[in-house]
Amino acid sequence: MRAAIATSVILSSDRALVAEGDSLPLLRALPSGSVSLILTDPPYHATKKANIYGDTAFAQDRHYLEWLAQYAAQWRRILRPNGSLYCFCDSSMAGRLEVLLSETFNLLSHIVWTKPNDPGFDGWKGKMKKEALRQWYPHSERLLFAEPAVEGNLFRSSFAGMLRSAREGAGMSMHELTAKIGAHGRVNHGGAVSNWEDGRNTPSREQYEGMCKALIETGRVESMPRYEDAVRPFTVDASKEFTDVWTFPSVRPYKGKHPAEKPVALLRHAIEASTFPGDIVLDCFAGSGNTALAALKSKRRAVIMEIEHVWATRAATRVEAHYEVEALSRAEAGAEQPRWRASGLTPRQLSLFSAPK
Repeated sequence: MRAAIATSVILSSDRALVAEGDSLPLLRALPSGSVSLILTDPPYHATKKANIYGDTAFAQDRHYLEWLAQYAAQWRRILRPNGSLYCFCDSSMAGRLEVLLSETFNLLSHIVWTKPNDPGFDGWKGKMKKEALRQWYPHSERLLFAEPAVEGNLFRSSFAGMLRSAREGAGMSMHELTAKIGAHGRVNHGGAVSNWEDGRNTPSREQYEGMCKALIETGRVESMPRYEDAVRPFTVDASKEFTDVWTFPSVRPYKGKHPAEKPVALLRHAIEASTFPGDIVLDCFAGSGNTALAALKSKRRAVIMEIEHVWATRAATRVEAHYEVEALSRAEAGAEQPRWRASGLTPRQLSLFSAPK
């Protein structure tokens, strides 16, 4: 991965890459199936903000959709089969983007991000004349949450196809495999296995390991992929936002703020719900680099791309500053320093991303 975009990389470590340039050709250079999560914030087009690169670039909606379709094709290609996509968008374009993405993705959630900002920090909401409204004020933004789609089962699930192929190769019925792991349904005797092969749900780690053991013991299946390589991660609990309405304040103005900057807390929420530790998170519209910071703080790895020099440089500087703070914290705690080292704006020749120890 590092070698594929080496000429555009301005900061390189074994936990993060920051690349400067047009992200579409950069994405085309990346290896297929190399990224666990794409969390990105393309220009909204509908907002027409001159201070956001690309937001005013398209004369018609269809031109914007045709451009974004090229990205969708690359997102689908570079995502791992059990990967996830989060794409920010404006509420007025969300429906059309869902249709576009549904050609190669399973749309799992249409998330509404509502912003409980304090008075004075709520944009035009507090300033505008409400009597002049002719439609509901668009106070929310949207995130489309999706997984790569494959044909061959009811819900186009990659895991479903893999499980069915392994079970049939082992010569076991759904009923037999279900009995091995004790996951019978009350009506459907295929139980949980039937649902998983339709793509309706995914097993827990314990259930998956039980199935792997049963399949391999037949002698007809040599091996099964690790849970982390087979099952799309999704981890939430009652202490976090678990509905499709997310409540996170937007980023308050500060000197050097990107005009479309997203809060690190929101980004971490998506990353920690939809990846395993050590997974690679990609943002191809990186702005000031908050996605990389959120990934690093969550013990994931990051690849970010930004076309504007000023923001690419600032993102690299912020990632480097994160390393320095982290190193200081580890030193004060007497902990062993990590293997990576921030490299500044001149990339060092380091190996490809490798799994953390």
